[in-house]
Amino acid sequence: MNGTASTADEEMVVVGTPLPRIESVEFVDGFQVRIGWKEGKRAGQIEVVDLAPALFNHRLFAPLRSDPDLFSRVFVEHWGSALSWPGRDMELSAEWIDRLPRTAMSNDDFRQAMDTMRMTLDGMAVTLGIARRSIAEYRKDKPIPRYLALAVRQLQQEASK
Repeated sequence: MNGTASTADEEMVVVGTPLPRIESVEFVDGFQVRIGWKEGKRAGQIEVVDLAPALFNHRLFAPLRSDPDLFSRVFVEHWGSALSWPGRDMELSAEWIDRLPRTAMSNDDFRQAMDTMRMTLDGMAVTLGIARRSIAEYRKDKPIPRYLALAVRQLQQEASK
């Protein structure tokens, strides 16, 4: 360098995974929101995230728990670094949300998990200890319970090792 400051891309130092940044948020139902990730390990993904674990673990969020209308007005704050709500000094950082367990699962996610693990209806039913018919319904359009979503995600992690 010749003593002058420069911000050229080739001089930028990048260490580790970029911090998560949120591009978009949309209220879904209950305490679930659909988040579009802008940066971080989920960059480019859109997923439904259940914020209940965060909201019920901190007194600060009591107004959101008791006012569904307020919760539904969630928006992206600080260049994607947090979710916030109007008229309140409450926010959830993108980094904190990124660490929440993925308890919401769509039917597409369920089908994809089965396909990735090469599971048949019978195989998945035996593995999860539920009826084959239930597996078929979850593959189609039946809402997937939180406990089942967690179990399937754990199976996916084990299968990818």
